[in-house]
Amino acid sequence: MTTTSSAGTGRPPAHGRRSRWPWVLLAVAAVLGLLAVLVGPRVYARLQEGRAAAPLSPPAAGASTPTAPATDPALEGTWAVTGGTAGYRVDEVLNGQDVTVTGRTEQVTGELTVTGGELTAGTVAVDLTAVATDSANRDGQFRRLLGVDEDPTATFTLTGPVPLGGLDVGAVLAVTLPGTLAVNGREVAVRALATVERAAEDAVTVTGAVPLTWSDVGVQAPDLGFVSVEDTGTVEFAVTATPA
Repeated sequence: MTTTSSAGTGRPPAHGRRSRWPWVLLAVAAVLGLLAVLVGPRVYARLQEGRAAAPLSPPAAGASTPTAPATDPALEGTWAVTGGTAGYRVDEVLNGQDVTVTGRTEQVTGELTVTGGELTAGTVAVDLTAVATDSANRDGQFRRLLGVDEDPTATFTLTGPVPLGGLDVGAVLAVTLPGTLAVNGREVAVRALATVERAAEDAVTVTGAVPLTWSDVGVQAPDLGFVSVEDTGTVEFAVTATPA
């Protein structure tokens, strides 16, 4: 009777082939890991490009600048914020890839006062517990950094008069709103670049953006090594008010 061995066929012993499998698997895992490190951030950055909300920055086209107050009886008095959107915009760096992140909420309240053709008082309050991005983990870190559990509201308060120049129906004015931003138990003086639009006789929309350095409100921009957050960002708001 003739017997055959693996040595006679030129094939390696079965146990030799089996012993190489762990090394093959480790090599494949290493290659996949390297691809994830190199390609993952680029894919993530491209995905985020479509997820970042459009800026709530004021439109430049068609906006004029008021030069002096002009009284319109229909504008005079108190206006209540009846709707709007507010949030933040910040840039992250993920393994060298720039990513823009936006957080948004519609939980916005406030009040505006017009006296003698000027915006003489105004507040906009934002419920920080409702600000959300596309990541629950990021939202949790945002709330922790801003001390939302202890101070759940951010408030912009106007600190100086702003002429409205009459603000006819359909007009859009470019204005600068001096004020204070109260967040994380601190107050910081800011200047919001904004537009005021009178879309109808009884509807005014104020859209603004406030550049902010996070350290000014006691926040250390996180740096986790593979991902870091820029030291500056923007607080954005677009609110509509009607006569109270």
